[in-house]
Amino acid sequence: MKAGTRRGCGALPLSVANHAGVIVRTAGVFALLALTALPRQADAAGLPEGLPKLPSLNEIVQRDVQSGLALNGYDPVAYRLEGHAVAGEPAYEILHQGAVWRFVSAANRAAFRDAPEIYAPAFAGFDASAVAQGRAVDSNPQEFAIIGSRLFLFRTAENRKRFVADSSLQRLADGQWASVSESLTR
Repeated sequence: MKAGTRRGCGALPLSVANHAGVIVRTAGVFALLALTALPRQADAAGLPEGLPKLPSLNEIVQRDVQSGLALNGYDPVAYRLEGHAVAGEPAYEILHQGAVWRFVSAANRAAFRDAPEIYAPAFAGFDASAVAQGRAVDSNPQEFAIIGSRLFLFRTAENRKRFVADSSLQRLADGQWASVSESLTR
């Protein structure tokens, strides 16, 4: 090894290699300082305005694990307007509670965006009959019932019939939901 060179730096003299390292480290420090000096938006997460709100760990919604779609892509607003399950379109999507929700039109998407508490299914879309039993079971979006102002989903037609026929199951499910949802966030 020649005097004044460093192994791994080729033939650069030691002083040039040292200066290059100092310049790189200094640039990194200035980049960090510049990032911390940027004005922060009022958003609680410190994100710029206009970005979608990220879900917190305790927000729950039944969704397809691979696609991230809520209700397997069915439009939650269409249940009320059409009276049956209608598949949404990829052109009309919105991110809500960590899931992608699809809609058949921009109007349905806007209605959901403005009032998700009205259109989102009860019990985060899990089978309402199973929730009454203290369990979270995936539902079939084509098995549903609108009772009062709430949309309930079920895994099977039998579960739907039983839930609709016995009003005490809705009260039981409402009472069980806190513990069921808590078990899902653990």
